[in-house]
Amino acid sequence: MTSRTLGDLVARLLGGTSDTRKAADKLFLRLVGQARQPAFFRNMAVPDSIDGRFELLVLHLFLVFQRLKPEGARGGDLAQSLYDVAMQDLEASLRQLGAGDAGVGKRIRVMTEAMQGRILAYERALGGSQLDVEAALRRNLFGTSEPEIDALRRMAAYLRAGKELADSQPLDRILRGDFQFPPPPVVEHAAGVTFDD
Repeated sequence: MTSRTLGDLVARLLGGTSDTRKAADKLFLRLVGQARQPAFFRNMAVPDSIDGRFELLVLHLFLVFQRLKPEGARGGDLAQSLYDVAMQDLEASLRQLGAGDAGVGKRIRVMTEAMQGRILAYERALGGSQLDVEAALRRNLFGTSEPEIDALRRMAAYLRAGKELADSQPLDRILRGDFQFPPPPVVEHAAGVTFDD
């Protein structure tokens, strides 16, 4: 047995192949970078809070998960590994905020249920009308605030564009941890000038 084969076996026993975990780590860093783009908070008025950041993270996780969903075992393994990475990051963040063991466990359960609910809501909404997508975003992404209609429409367009872009990306590239998101929405100002921050 080669050292690589042994390493892969150990990694599988510990929760995924080493390549899958590396890809999941890369995907997570990529989507966190996208979810923290200032344009979402400045232009779209997503609350710059723990809740708002969690919602943006879940929205971008959804785009990756829905792309991997029809891809069988390879897609499923990467999706599970990405989910594990996200949960570990959320747990670490809660501990940094001072939550103890009992509090962390309870809050992670709540976040897990919330994440599953959001993913289902976005999936259903994208199968419906523009109003369905806007309603899902109003309830979830903007659940703690009241967005302007323009911001809601632009975020709905962003989510649709994100799904279309995700669906066009080759699985092999995603399995290497490479995933593209559309540019964050922009705000139109006088004389048709647009700004993204």
